[in-house]
Amino acid sequence: MKKIISAFIFTFFLLSASAQKLTKISLQSDGQFDRVTFDLGESVVIQLSKDGHIVKWGVDIYAGRDDNFRDRLDEYTGKTGYFSSTDDSSFRDKIKFIGRTYFTYYPSYENELLKGKLKSIGNIMIDYYLAYDNEAYRGNIKNAGPLLFTWYSSFDNESTRGKLKSMGTTALGYYTSFDDIAFRGKIKSIGRSSYSYYSSFDRPEYRGSLKTGAQTINESGVKYYTRW
Repeated sequence: MKKIISAFIFTFFLLSASAQKLTKISLQSDGQFDRVTFDLGESVVIQLSKDGHIVKWGVDIYAGRDDNFRDRLDEYTGKTGYFSSTDDSSFRDKIKFIGRTYFTYYPSYENELLKGKLKSIGNIMIDYYLAYDNEAYRGNIKNAGPLLFTWYSSFDNESTRGKLKSMGTTALGYYTSFDDIAFRGKIKSIGRSSYSYYSSFDRPEYRGSLKTGAQTINESGVKYYTRW
């Protein structure tokens, strides 16, 4: 009987720990990074900015059915908790847990670029680029669990600087300042998918708008969504 109970408890914690995963990267139409979304299980998601601050969280009512183009999230009515007003100044009053997922933050005595940023989402540890890294991506997310984020540096073309270069094994490319003014800086490729746009020689109402390419693609189990 004890073995059965132990196996049940182990399975419960194993399922809890594996529930969190990075599911979506959202980009602006000009190629700027918008947010990264993590699935906490039970259709609950949390979204972070590129520098590790929470943008929003809640229930994704479209999970598993359709693309949530407007990022509409409903209120989560399950168990939640917050750090108290007496906790460390870097994370006091911030969300502490949502359901079975707990959050930790870098405290006030940490590196200046880390203070108050999310340190973990359940079993996913989050790391950041620090002051000795290139100024174009200093303070940005470096790792989310085993997934490495790389960013274009200040030495790259001016239209790509600071933009997401790769996430895990998926590389992202952008049109540079040498390309047509109507689409320079816009996304050129995400993994195996490529994008083209109407140029400054096309009709005014078309210039810069998407010509070929999908608004949502899947690469290595992660959804990439571009806000047009």
